[in-house]
Amino acid sequence: ISKTLLERFYTPKHEWVNVEGNVGTVGVSKYAADALGDVVYAQLPEPGDDIELGGEVGALESVKAASEVYSPVSGKILEKNDQVEDGPALINQSPEGEGWLYKLELTNPDEVLKLMKTEDYEKYLGTLADD
Repeated sequence: ISKTLLERFYTPKHEWVNVEGNVGTVGVSKYAADALGDVVYAQLPEPGDDIELGGEVGALESVKAASEVYSPVSGKILEKNDQVEDGPALINQSPEGEGWLYKLELTNPDEVLKLMKTEDYEKYLGTLADD
């Protein structure tokens, strides 16, 4: 198995995408989940939706804030995580695992090359902590 197929990429807005073949699983980072606080509502895209890189695809609301979710890649929604819609706290409990938001078929897989790899994202977070 090629390691690149299982690589996780991050956006500056704290979304991540995990790519296997031409399918991407998307969620929000632990940093984003911690910043939001306890998520009480999740609005996710519907299967069959076509979404564009950087397009708004949903929203997360917590007791203290609301945040739009932007897609890190373009594609067609294959499934959404119903467990997250039913129990949004899953995003706080496991933001980079069970708390994924949606899966999509990538229409332009090269888009991930513009995103940050894990170590680059960690460095990026380090720059935010200095503010």
